[in-house]
Amino acid sequence: MGRYVIRRLLQMIPVFIGSTFLIFFMVYALGDPVAALFGDKAPDPATAARIRKDLYLDRPLWEQYLHYMGQIFQGDFGTAFNGQPVLDLMASAFPVTLRLTVVAIAIEVVVGITLGVVSGLRRGKAIDTTLLVLTLVVISVPTFVTGYVLQYVLGVKWGWIRPSVSPDAPWNELLLPGLVLALVSLAYVTRLSRTSIAENAKADYVRTAVAKGLPRRRVVSRHLLRNSLIPVVTFIGTDIGALMGGAIVTERIFNIHGVGYQLYQGILRNNSPTVVGFVTILVIVFLVANLLVDLLYAVLDPRIRYA
Repeated sequence: MGRYVIRRLLQMIPVFIGSTFLIFFMVYALGDPVAALFGDKAPDPATAARIRKDLYLDRPLWEQYLHYMGQIFQGDFGTAFNGQPVLDLMASAFPVTLRLTVVAIAIEVVVGITLGVVSGLRRGKAIDTTLLVLTLVVISVPTFVTGYVLQYVLGVKWGWIRPSVSPDAPWNELLLPGLVLALVSLAYVTRLSRTSIAENAKADYVRTAVAKGLPRRRVVSRHLLRNSLIPVVTFIGTDIGALMGGAIVTERIFNIHGVGYQLYQGILRNNSPTVVGFVTILVIVFLVANLLVDLLYAVLDPRIRYA
């Protein structure tokens, strides 16, 4: 296991370098950050040249990337065009989005796996068909439609919740945004769990456990569910980074000033340091989540061993 972890960590290095370079190249190839800084006004050539020199934009792209990576390893993610350090923006945005992601993952895991187990154990029956239709509807409806409808019905019309989240973003106010963010992933988890449960229910080890007279609850929880969770864990592991980076729509609907909000503002204003800095952290989140997923395989299925 130790050698496997070391090997995976070494493999993450070129992936991190390649991903961050592509992101850096694409963001800075979208346009001139200095021109975007001045908006519709044409900048003075001397002033623009001085700003490019201060921001290291007068160098070739590969030198800009090496300079940027050197700053990152020193804990400096640059400065946004409004003069605020990107690290300060991260310190205020990432805790909010992390809480929102935790709520979404919890709903996705608990509700999705439960519905998947119920549907898989009753394959072909009315409840299975109903859940398949409902999950298909959830997947088909865009997130912004679901978000606005739930916000209007529960927040404006019935007054059960706050229509928008307060700046502190407490846990209780993130329940509805977390549900909106998790709905599509919840539907996929339900379908994955249902398919895996239905397939493994016919396996020999399940029939053996039943023949030994083990209680149905123990057969499902200790044998069937444990071996059926591998594809679900894979999906959830990759979904963590997707939820953190893809919460732009949900955060805009509920006025949450998290990672999605900062990315939206950075893209809208062509604020390259903000966009590159936030996406770099999201790349690290993706890599760590995938590593943890691979390590969980051996925990869920004892037959898996790492050479």
